[in-house]
Amino acid sequence: MSALVNVLLAVAVVALIVSRQVRPQQLADAKRWWIVPAVLVYLGIRQGLVDPDHQVASVLLLGTEVATGLLMGAAWGWTSKVWTEPDGSVWTKGTRATAAVWAVGIAVRLALAGIGALAGIRMGTGALLLGLAASLLVRSGILVWRAQSLPASYGAADGSARPLWKDRV
Repeated sequence: MSALVNVLLAVAVVALIVSRQVRPQQLADAKRWWIVPAVLVYLGIRQGLVDPDHQVASVLLLGTEVATGLLMGAAWGWTSKVWTEPDGSVWTKGTRATAAVWAVGIAVRLALAGIGALAGIRMGTGALLLGLAASLLVRSGILVWRAQSLPASYGAADGSARPLWKDRV
């Protein structure tokens, strides 16, 4: 896959994620939350992650990119609102704090890309895809974990009814 296709893929994934954050979305399938990040990791690794001419510096930049992705995903997961509906479904929506997390994360990633470019390090899009995968993986894991600990918003007073969400995990 060409670098242009990878950049377009990353932009499409970010656009989809951001558009979904501004409106409530149901956490429909807790068993497949890791699939999109896994595909992004695969595509990122296929592109090559280390510049052979600047191995140490590119590994440091890659590590910083992944760490930024992990931190961004954690902040994203914790700043998202999560709730249950009367039918037992679990919903999530980004908040203003989530938007701030995205803005800071994008600024840090742009700064890392600029540092790499100024140093003559060719990182390609693999690092970007890996960082995005890290964000998605951590965010999804946190949301699934938070959803599992939510009390049911319906059921009998004796607690005999179980939320539908618990059956899907």
